[in-house]
Parts: sequence; structure tokens; C-alpha cells
Amino acid sequence: MISFDEAQAILASAARPIGTEVVKLEQAAGRILAADAIAAIDSPRADVSAMDGYAVREADLASFPARLPVSGESFPGQLPPPIASGECVRIFTGAPVPAGADRVVIQEIVRREGEWAVFEREPGLARHIRPQGSDFRSGERLLASGTLLGPRSIVAAAAADIAAIHVFRRPRVAVVATGDELAAPGSAREKAAAIPDSVSLGVAALAAQWGGECVARSRIGDNREQLEGAGREALGAADLVIVTGGASVGEKDFAKPMFESAGLELLFSKVAIKPGKPVWLGRAQGKFVLGLPGNPTSALVTARLFLTPLLSGLAGRDPGASLQWRKAPLASPLPPSGDRETFVRACWAGDLVQPLSDQDSGAQRALAMAELLVRRTANAPAALSGDCVEVLTF
Repeated sequence: MISFDEAQAILASAARPIGTEVVKLEQAAGRILAADAIAAIDSPRADVSAMDGYAVREADLASFPARLPVSGESFPGQLPPPIASGECVRIFTGAPVPAGADRVVIQEIVRREGEWAVFEREPGLARHIRPQGSDFRSGERLLASGTLLGPRSIVAAAAADIAAIHVFRRPRVAVVATGDELAAPGSAREKAAAIPDSVSLGVAALAAQWGGECVARSRIGDNREQLEGAGREALGAADLVIVTGGASVGEKDFAKPMFESAGLELLFSKVAIKPGKPVWLGRAQGKFVLGLPGNPTSALVTARLFLTPLLSGLAGRDPGASLQWRKAPLASPLPPSGDRETFVRACWAGDLVQPLSDQDSGAQRALAMAELLVRRTANAPAALSGDCVEVLTF
């Protein structure tokens, strides 16, 4: 059995991007750039007005009031003719500034008299013109490789006239839930000893949240032959297979044996943590296999601690970026921890961390309430209210 930090180091060294692809920009949300995004055009493409008003030559406003004929209008998306000396052009926000004009006077200080504009006073220092390329230039690196594409970065890429973008491929994930007791939610009531399969749905949702593409999810009883078949099918469909349950050493615990015929190579087996000691990671046929406990809380805690960095690494991110611990004060005390590193489920109480009263590894109501994991080192002494502890968003 190894420590949590040792297991994380092994995972981080193994989790490497699985490939790249080009996708349309509208499909790129949540993806990681695999190459720099280079602007294809200037932004703005020409000098444009920053306000609604009148484009003029500075020299024509030498004295006030100034009265100039309005020779035309400039709208966004149209190129206006040049402006002649002694005239002005009605202009709107985002519209190109006519050649020859060197400032825009905002409409609030201009009086319109038919085809004439009257400038009654000095308009101030601001010229209200956004110069061509003042945001970025064609050929300039706009987004660096490794950027997580979200709404703001997608706006910037689209503004640079980029229609398709080079990203790391999303890891394909298959989830195999093991156990004779499991039944599809909604059908467990039909069999007295059945338990709804909640874990596989939660794990699949977490995988999708962290960039994985869930391509298969199956529920298999404790039959080694059937499990081996399910394992082969999952390995053929996915880059990462997640197995829930069957991780102990009982007569029907086949989570590891089901991959033996596929050449399973363990990277680690059992980690000195609570909950989730049975968590394991291996490779089979060049694919990753992550084994999670069957108890719901243990499964979701270990998925948050091991699945999310694994998916991050496979999707082109730093695996450690998914485990951003920070300090926060406790709302109520914690007892000493035991001989394993412990992850306490907690929620926010204002700016304070409130440990949940139910820390059972099978608790599911408490799991729904948990917002944080509190990290407690092995053999840590009791922590008092107000003491700062390490927390991770759960």
C-alpha cells in the first residue's frame, strides 16, 4: 500500500495526452488547445468609431461654434468614402472611420440642423477611435497551446476569424459497475435484495464534467466470464475503463482478475487513504483501467482524487491542475485522524468549512450535501474551530 502523494506522482507521470484533432469552434467549449491559435485578421480590421457621433477633421474644429455639412453616414460592415475638408460624416459605434477623419465627436454635444451638424463647444481630448489592430494583429498568437477553451477564449478565437481549432482529443471513457446486487435505478424495488446502481451514473457524470466522453456504461454481476467479456468490450471502445466495486479480496471480487487475460499491469494497488483504500490504477492493452470502491461515497471521493487528474492529463492538461487545495478555517472541530490520510466531506458555512456529521462511506444523502473535501494527514491531531485546513472543491 502506498501513500496518497506517491499514487498521485505515479498517475501524473503516466497520464499523457492521447492525441489531437481539429474541431469546429462551436464544438470547442471545454477542450484544451493543442497548438497556438493565430489570428487570421486584424482586430479591429480598420480604424472604427468607439461611439455614436460625427467623424470630422480636427482642423475643421478650430473655432466654436463650428457648422459642418453632413456628407454621409458610416455604418458597421460598410466602407465609407473619404471625408473632404470642411464636412463631417454621421457615424455609429463600430463603423469604419472615413479616410481623412481623425476624431469622432459624440452625438450628445452635437446639434443637428437638417443636413448640418453644429459643434458648439470644444469636444475634449478623447478622439473615440479604436485604431486598426489595437486589439490584435493578423499573425499574432492569440491563445497559447494548453489553454482551456471557455466562453471568453472562444469569443477571442472567433474574433480572429478562426473557424476550426486544433485541440487535444477527449478521453473516451467506459464505466463498468460490478455486483450481483446492482439494479437499474427505478427497478430495484422489484427485487428485495437489489440496490440501485448509483455509483456508475455519478462516475460517468464526473467524467463528463472533467472532459471525458462516456462511450459505454454497463452493469455486470459477479461472474468472472461475463466480466472478462465486458472488460474486453470496454477496452476496445475506450481510452480509459473505470470499474466500480469488486476491488477487495473476496470470492466474488473480480475487478482486477477480469483484466488479467488482457495483460493487466498494475501501476498501484491500494492507497493509504480513508475512504477509498481499495482504489487502483493499471494498464491493459495500452488503455488505462481505474478501479474504484463500490461504496458510493468512497467511489466519488476516489474519483474526485484520481479520476479527475487522470482525465486532465489524458486531455492535455497538467494532472495536478485538477487538485487545487487551499486553506480555509473550520466552523467546528475535527477529531484526530487515524493511520491513513483522511478526506472528510464538508460543506460551506459562509466562509467557514463545516464537516458533515455523516462520514459513512455508503452515505448518499450526505454525499449530495458535500461541497468540499478536507485533507487530513495520517495521525493528524484534533483540529479546533477556527483552525485552517486544506480543502478541495468536491
